[in-house]
Amino acid sequence: MANKVSDNIRKLRQKKGMSQDRLSKEADLALNTIVKIETGENPNPTVETLEKIAKALGVSVADLFKD
Repeated sequence: MANKVSDNIRKLRQKKGMSQDRLSKEADLALNTIVKIETGENPNPTVETLEKIAKALGVSVADLFKD
């Protein structure tokens, strides 16, 4: 499950042409947080973190979990 979320975040971010740095700024999160989530180093981001990322990407939290 965690890998699916990290893959989806990376794909959605790249699809929008955003860098990890820009996503971190838009989501008001540390760059390190984005990097750790995308690499799977942080397999359990909080709901609040996922909400911020989803909002910055213009998608729903549910979209981060889709296959």
